[in-house]
Amino acid sequence: MKIWTSEHVFDHPWEKVTTAAMQKYPNPMNPCVVGVDVMNRHVDSTGKLHSDRLLSTEWGIPSLVKSIIGASRSKTYVREHSVVDPVEKTFELRSSNITFTNMVSVDERLIYKPHPQDPYKTILTQEAIISVKGVSLSSYLEGLMANTISSNANKGRDAMEWVINKLNTEIEELAVSARGSMRASMAAAAFVEK
Repeated sequence: MKIWTSEHVFDHPWEKVTTAAMQKYPNPMNPCVVGVDVMNRHVDSTGKLHSDRLLSTEWGIPSLVKSIIGASRSKTYVREHSVVDPVEKTFELRSSNITFTNMVSVDERLIYKPHPQDPYKTILTQEAIISVKGVSLSSYLEGLMANTISSNANKGRDAMEWVINKLNTEIEELAVSARGSMRASMAAAAFVEK
């Protein structure tokens, strides 16, 4: 078993980071995620939003790894459960693979919280527990997977920034459009009054 951990600070408030995290896929930084299906979403009696999603991924598994684990396919599926608590301002996401579980299990946990000293920043804490079972070189494969998770975490952070920029652009475009509509309405009203 191998445990990988990381912490990252986003220079954006928690609300914006949480919104981006919920809309993270698809993105150009993580092209291996080819599908996201919402299986269940509800708000509980305390106001927390619970979401269950299925992620379809297309991994370029190296030939060596395929031969060691005896796999020929590269499409895998990940189950994800997240809870957004708007009162405590926490967003916790847990994911685990549902493909190849007899050989490999990757359980990941991400927690987004406002930075304690700066409300305009958000702290992301990540942890992944990797277990490779029933194959030789399991320790080597666990280390290889931890390196891949680390690389993907960096891509995921870049993807979050990409989504946040995209959301900011959409908000600016809506504001410009609303101002234009308001000016047109005011001009029309002024014309009618004459």
